[in-house]
Amino acid sequence: LLAAFFKTGKEKALFTYYWVPFLIFLGVWIVTSVLFGKYNLLKFRRIKIHYAALLQSNGLILLSLTFFIYYAGLSYSRFLLSTTVLIATFLEGCLSALYINFGNAKEAAKHYANFESRNRKTTFAEADIEIDEQTLKATKKVLAAEIGDEATDFISNNAKLGAESTKILATTTKFNILTTPSQSNVNQLINIKPLNDVGRINKFIEAVNSILPLGGFYIGQAELYLTTKQHIFKHYPVGINNVIYLMFFVIHRVLPKLYLTRNIYFFFTQGKGRVLSKAETLGRLYSCGFEVVDDSIIDGQLYFACRKVGEPVFDDSPTYGPFVRLNRYGKGGKMIGVYKMRTMHPYSEYLQDYVFKKYNLKKGGKFSNDFRITTPGKIMRKFWIDEFPMFINVFRGEMKIVGVRPLSKHYFNLYTEELKTRRTKYKPGLVPPFYVDMPETF
Repeated sequence: LLAAFFKTGKEKALFTYYWVPFLIFLGVWIVTSVLFGKYNLLKFRRIKIHYAALLQSNGLILLSLTFFIYYAGLSYSRFLLSTTVLIATFLEGCLSALYINFGNAKEAAKHYANFESRNRKTTFAEADIEIDEQTLKATKKVLAAEIGDEATDFISNNAKLGAESTKILATTTKFNILTTPSQSNVNQLINIKPLNDVGRINKFIEAVNSILPLGGFYIGQAELYLTTKQHIFKHYPVGINNVIYLMFFVIHRVLPKLYLTRNIYFFFTQGKGRVLSKAETLGRLYSCGFEVVDDSIIDGQLYFACRKVGEPVFDDSPTYGPFVRLNRYGKGGKMIGVYKMRTMHPYSEYLQDYVFKKYNLKKGGKFSNDFRITTPGKIMRKFWIDEFPMFINVFRGEMKIVGVRPLSKHYFNLYTEELKTRRTKYKPGLVPPFYVDMPETF
């Protein structure tokens, strides 16, 4: 088009003929790219994840424009349209690959240097910290004025208030975490702002992880969706409160989880005011390299104290939708992706060890009082509805109809080596043998 603009005669006519559809093409391209977030390269650590978003976005653009040209009866060249999309996709792929690889190399070097310097310290439990009583009283007084006496007691029971190595913040940005004065001496970090108002929760927790040594403590809070529900039902008339809560739940709980709407949600809200469950809050902490040592619900807020035990998992493609793909042991010890309908809150898969230690097993190996299961999930589990997607694994030859259940890493490690070998000798199954007469214990 640029070349035709400076030409004369027939070649000039190309510009006159194609400049309007080009503007339409450009508009569709920009809007679709923003919705799919393919230019937000900071969120992509693996190139194949970005390529998936790139192909989905550009494929939708090609289909949309082809549909428009066909049904509008336009005579524009479909070959020219397809070629333009293919060339643009190729160029975007090459440029983004260079950007992501360069960013990963730079981040890896920085992360390695930081990891080496941070893990030289003693753990919190081993540190011999002297605390001035006046400083301790003044700190407690300030905290109590902000979050109340009970929450202050929870924090003081899990951290050395008044110590130089303890930093107290009220922030929702990872910038304030990473620029904390004397961060090289921080052993315990307390943040009194709820995680609900943090734009990118995992990035925020990862930043906390990066400034703490192994064994360092992070204490924070989050408002649970049940608290929000109680607040709405208390302050609005009967009937209206149900409508308001439904709208609130859809906007702040459903939209951030759906692939097609989460980028729109974050664009308008910056991720603030999200609805969180206890399972998702604690699961995010575990996925970011922390182990929860204490938690309590105080004035409707979930307060948690966790210890750094490792590096973040960096899950590039977490699942939030109605279907999940879980890593399970298959035949020969090979990990397979087992498909199920979601019955638990997001990030629940990271809490198996936490739930195993805190709650007892019922008959059949299930946990009692498993807070990770949603209300619809309880219904689906009762009638085995959540198991239907496993037929995909049966059709793919990874499972069979009757056989031992595919196990997660946590459950698999509860077995002896002999039983592990026997367990992985055969394909796992959809329906366990002797299900009705299942033993009460392992």
